[in-house]
Amino acid sequence: MNADPTAGASTAEPADKIAEADLERGIADGDEASLATAYRRWAPLVHTLARRSLGDPREAEDVTQQVFLAVWRGGRGFRPERGSLAGWLVGITRRKIADALSARTRRTELVGAAGALLVLSDDTRARPEAALDRVLVRHELAKLPAPQRRVLHLAFYEDLTQTQIAQRTGLPLGTVKSHSRRGLHQLRDCLRSVAEV
Repeated sequence: MNADPTAGASTAEPADKIAEADLERGIADGDEASLATAYRRWAPLVHTLARRSLGDPREAEDVTQQVFLAVWRGGRGFRPERGSLAGWLVGITRRKIADALSARTRRTELVGAAGALLVLSDDTRARPEAALDRVLVRHELAKLPAPQRRVLHLAFYEDLTQTQIAQRTGLPLGTVKSHSRRGLHQLRDCLRSVAEV
């Protein structure tokens, strides 16, 4: 099971296949040593795919961690008869890359929404009503449900990514994304209705 993947051509092909089969069985059984071996073998491939797709080494590292966390949590879902372990990992990688790209889009929307909110607080000295605008934004933010308010606070005031917010709060990443989106939409709608008055 611990065959060296960098060994020369003298390594017999059947031994590689046996090691692969053992590794696949270990992943399916939730064996920690098998996960470590899979990580050593395929983390460079996963990271390369993520970096090429995302163009950001830090996001690629995050995706790599998410892929192997998904393998650890969902290893029992791996079925060798459906395909190779490498193919399964590439499939998980593609989904995590798609999630990262979606998160990037949502972050862009968050930044746009934050920019709209910041317009309310720019030129504090030049505009006496800016202080009132900031109070209004805080007031509307306080009206949001606690989970949405907390997620937006962590995103805007502590400059955390959605993945970091999920880690800090213990919420699933999808839930963090939903709270961000819903909170921003509700905040935007409230501020629009106040502006129209």
